[in-house]
Amino acid sequence: MTTLLEHLNGEPIVAFAVLVAVILIVPLLFERINLPGLVGLLAAGILFGPHGLNLLNTEDPVMQLLSDVGLLYLMFVAGLEIDMAEFQKMKYRAAGFGSLTFGLPLLAGTGLGLVAGFPLVSAVLIGSLIASHSLLTYPIVRQYEVTRNPAVITTLGGTIFTDIGALIVLAICISAGTGDFTLASLGQLLGGLAVYTLIILWGFDRLGREFFRRSGDNQGNQFLFILLVIFVAAIGAELIGVEKIVGAFLAGLAVNEVVGNTLVKEKIVFVGNVLFIPIFFVDIGLLIDVPAFFGSLRALSFSVSILAALLISKFLAAFLAQKLFRFRRLEMLTMWGMSIPQVATTLAAALVGHQAGLLTDAVLNAVVVMMLVTAILGPLIVRQTARSLPVPETELPAETAEAGPETLDRPFTIVVPVYNPRTEQYLIELAALIAEYRKGVIKPLAIANAQSQMDSPRMNRIFQQRETLLVNATKIGQSLNVAVDPLLRIDNSVAEGISRTAREQKANLVIMGWSERHTLTARLFGTLIDSVLWSTHCPLAISYLRMSPRKMTSCLVPIKQFTAAEAHKVQIALAIAQHSHARVILLHVTTRKASINREIDLQKRMQALAGDRAEKIDLQLKVLCQVDTAQAILNEAKFCDLVVMRTYRRRSSTGDIRISDISNQVARQLNCSLILLGEPRANWLNPA
Repeated sequence: MTTLLEHLNGEPIVAFAVLVAVILIVPLLFERINLPGLVGLLAAGILFGPHGLNLLNTEDPVMQLLSDVGLLYLMFVAGLEIDMAEFQKMKYRAAGFGSLTFGLPLLAGTGLGLVAGFPLVSAVLIGSLIASHSLLTYPIVRQYEVTRNPAVITTLGGTIFTDIGALIVLAICISAGTGDFTLASLGQLLGGLAVYTLIILWGFDRLGREFFRRSGDNQGNQFLFILLVIFVAAIGAELIGVEKIVGAFLAGLAVNEVVGNTLVKEKIVFVGNVLFIPIFFVDIGLLIDVPAFFGSLRALSFSVSILAALLISKFLAAFLAQKLFRFRRLEMLTMWGMSIPQVATTLAAALVGHQAGLLTDAVLNAVVVMMLVTAILGPLIVRQTARSLPVPETELPAETAEAGPETLDRPFTIVVPVYNPRTEQYLIELAALIAEYRKGVIKPLAIANAQSQMDSPRMNRIFQQRETLLVNATKIGQSLNVAVDPLLRIDNSVAEGISRTAREQKANLVIMGWSERHTLTARLFGTLIDSVLWSTHCPLAISYLRMSPRKMTSCLVPIKQFTAAEAHKVQIALAIAQHSHARVILLHVTTRKASINREIDLQKRMQALAGDRAEKIDLQLKVLCQVDTAQAILNEAKFCDLVVMRTYRRRSSTGDIRISDISNQVARQLNCSLILLGEPRANWLNPA
């Protein structure tokens, strides 16, 4: 038995099997106890590493290869996620704040390293570790719809300066650490880096555009091309004497606009988040010696010191930016919270510095502690400030509330995928009410999964089942006196079939039934709704209907921001109310007590969202002051038949679609019907 275990322990396939099991199980367990899955991966590395059960070894060739790929992938995705369009809007402010939030922490960290007895090169490298920041809080500011706030745009743009600056300092420190560093070699390094950066950013951008144009819809070749770009850029960086993570980050910036928000980007990020990046974090855990860390008072004090240096210097940078650009105090705190998290660039640079012998185990342990603390503290701060952050008001287009199909080139089109006979009735009824309200047309859609042989008995059975569903849907729609145009499509993917058909039909809205999100399969691979929400060009109404929409007597619509997108929710409630004479309640929850004039102004804005067509409908406007927005919605929903809310198209760290926190809390506790309206970037009134 011992011989067998020794034999298996030396097999690379065993190490890979353990890694896959860890990535699959551990994050799910930690998320169940409300801890980030990232913490679980680090803990698993400690447990299974040389300081634990010794099942995994960082010196193992398999682990080294996969961890290196994960490191490159991490930096590539960091560059890929930077929104260059937002950066262009306020590039000068971004440059100013980027310089402050990079320079001050760099000085603070360098001083701390020198005081702790590190050589100058190592001290400067320690300073660069706390100078950058990660876009960990971006989903939060997008959730609260404040991405257009000048302070938020400035902070997002500053990420480019801090990340590039940290990587340049890393390259210089690694070169200086070899012992043959001179001013001439520094000039040669910076000159080579400038030329290399130009080649990558300009050359790969042009090459990528041409390749994507010629490859058409071949996502497999496009995915392989992106992989090749990552590794070629990494190899090129090492050839000029720069760390390969610099090349991976620049490669992400280079193909940023080429990849855009396509399905290829989704697959790239998915593969990295599911396999390679988690392995990198497990490998970091293998390097951590917990007993030695907690047994050393010096290591603990250094961790506290570097964390304090980070928080104080980042706060000072945000404070100076507030005075320089005349931001509000709340905006300053948001900038501070957004610039705190240290994940991708920091951890990657720390590992490279550790491997080069410039950073000790104590520094690496301190960086891991700093990463965990800031990954929790930053989102907490931003979540508290972003909800009250001022944002430029978006004027409602005149057609939002009033325009009918007569102002468009074609009737308002609603695509309703039909699959489950039990939910088909209510979905078609909902679509019919909206179509009646907008004088539009319903297009029930049935997707038949493609088979290798089109004349196979299985294909015939599938066709018959789908045709039966379409016949039933047509009867329901016609009984409600709306135009119905059934569609039957053959496609390899149901989600892609729905998205493609919606685009081909120039649909204004897609209506789908709610699917179970809490099964293991849904957690690991996502749901059909996840895929459609991520890829569709028009709004998606995710509907969980406990009763017929024609029999509803009251609809609750929580209003967050007074934008055109919020008006879309109101239109759905008004469509239901017009048929059944239901009462529509528009609810705005504020965390601070509003004055009489402010409350009147809020009610006027809610009235504007409803438009003139709401005059004949029982419309109630409510403004409540309550800290817990979700609980306020739940209290009002106790006496309603339907709640209409919004959800957001964003990816989580595990690759699946996440709905907003408030919507998630309400959905789990709601006892009435619910519609979640997912909004892509396209305007549903004119998607073409």
